[in-house]
Amino acid sequence: MAVLLGVAAFVIFTRDHDCTGGRMPLRVVAAPDIQPALNKIAGRYNKAMHTVDGKCVEVTVAKEDSARTANKVAAGKADADFWVADSSLLMESMRQTPDGEALPQVEGSIATSPVVLAVAKSAAGKLTDALKPSWISVISAANVANVDGPGKKVRVLALDPQKNSAGLAALLAAAGTAKEAGQDKALVGALKELSGQLVSDSTALLASLTVKPGSKVPVGVTSEQAIFAHNSKKPDSPVVALYPKEGTLSLDYPVTVLAKDPQTVKAATDFKRELSSEASAKTLREAGFRGVDGKAGKALAEADGFDEDTPAPLDPPDGPTVARVVQTWTRLNLGTRLLTLLDVSGTMALPVPGTGMTRMQAINKIATEGLALFPPGSEMGLWTFSTHLDGKGKDWKEVVPLGPLSEPVNGTLRKEMLVKTFAQLKAKETGDTGLNDTVKAAYTQLTKTYKQDKVNTLLILTDGAGNDDPDGGVTDSELLRFLKQTYNPKRPISILLIAFGPDAKKGKRQMEALAKATGGEAYIAENILQVRDFFLRGMERRLCTPNCDN
Repeated sequence: MAVLLGVAAFVIFTRDHDCTGGRMPLRVVAAPDIQPALNKIAGRYNKAMHTVDGKCVEVTVAKEDSARTANKVAAGKADADFWVADSSLLMESMRQTPDGEALPQVEGSIATSPVVLAVAKSAAGKLTDALKPSWISVISAANVANVDGPGKKVRVLALDPQKNSAGLAALLAAAGTAKEAGQDKALVGALKELSGQLVSDSTALLASLTVKPGSKVPVGVTSEQAIFAHNSKKPDSPVVALYPKEGTLSLDYPVTVLAKDPQTVKAATDFKRELSSEASAKTLREAGFRGVDGKAGKALAEADGFDEDTPAPLDPPDGPTVARVVQTWTRLNLGTRLLTLLDVSGTMALPVPGTGMTRMQAINKIATEGLALFPPGSEMGLWTFSTHLDGKGKDWKEVVPLGPLSEPVNGTLRKEMLVKTFAQLKAKETGDTGLNDTVKAAYTQLTKTYKQDKVNTLLILTDGAGNDDPDGGVTDSELLRFLKQTYNPKRPISILLIAFGPDAKKGKRQMEALAKATGGEAYIAENILQVRDFFLRGMERRLCTPNCDN
């Protein structure tokens, strides 16, 4: 009886699991971090000889960056039947683009991995006083304008949010937290700093954390699973995870069926069912992923630098929010073309109370700090202005010609030349302001040399109350009429005017009119140190140019 039952069971099993009808390939493409675990699951699945319409399903799993796959899918050029991306946030970002409408809807998630802060285990103790694990602390440390903040002791490393889903999740988490805390300007300063030192992928980021640091402790932002994978490969250089106190966003590994053929869709549905089995969940937990519910497996042990409790989740942003933050990042990293007009009239030699510096020295110091906001590819130039500065009747002088910061000028890099020039400039003792003639000349030059791929800006730094030219020159009304006639919203050149000193308020109405005529902004600083803040406000405006007033 036992033998007969055994034979019957074997016949039934073989009938349901033979491959006499042939094989049906199912091509799966997956994010690189989850591909090895899915490969294991696929191997087990193939051995079990799952059949669809009499054919054995044979799963192969290739790895590909999710952003690359998303672009292929949106363009209708996908070469896979089944896709496991690393994040729904990426899908939402793509879905907001014109091509994104073609993206199919995801069909659930198979694992999660929270985005966390990472630091070398050997350096973790040094962070106790320098940086608390929070998004606000990270923003403060990375904010280039916060010269006295935790950035003196900490160097933040980030992943490119346009190429890496963990980088995108970190950007969204930081942006949401900053907005809630009223730290938008600090976020702009942080993003400008981070954009110049992005790391290509999590592997490179984590490896750099364990290199012997200099004076600053490197802190990275990546997924928890990436830290587990690093520690598995490099147990002698371990990294620990720090969980932001505000909560975080997680990579959620969504599943999308790309197949159109009915038989292949059946095979994809069967494999999707396998991915939700307990055996598959165990394989994923062993690879350092958490379950869909956020629960960790034994791989994420506290002794190995992980928190076994489920991290507090931040509310996931909707599609429009994702698209808006991505656009913010893109616009912040557009090339910059900035011509600075610096007032060197006689009143710039007056002292600034409580600083031990003259107005000229103080503004030059702050302008030098402002240079740090701009990457090497930025184009910058400097004119000084005061009456009869460059011969009788000419109120301006080109001190550093406009061009890339990384380009040499007479054997010196333009950025170094600007720093040196700011340090050496002195006020013209008998000079008046001569603002209007200078603005007209500078705006004319920027208009003639406009560059479409950059944010073109005229920055004016003055301590006066607008134009002060005893010889006449261009009047206030003439200049305003010129700017309104010349400004082109399709080729916008905005004026950012920063005025400081006790007389600045007198010219507020005229200065605001000049800036508004070009979609720009005028700022009056009651304290000269406010100029730092105004640099960031000006940087924020590039996010909305040329429609900031709307």
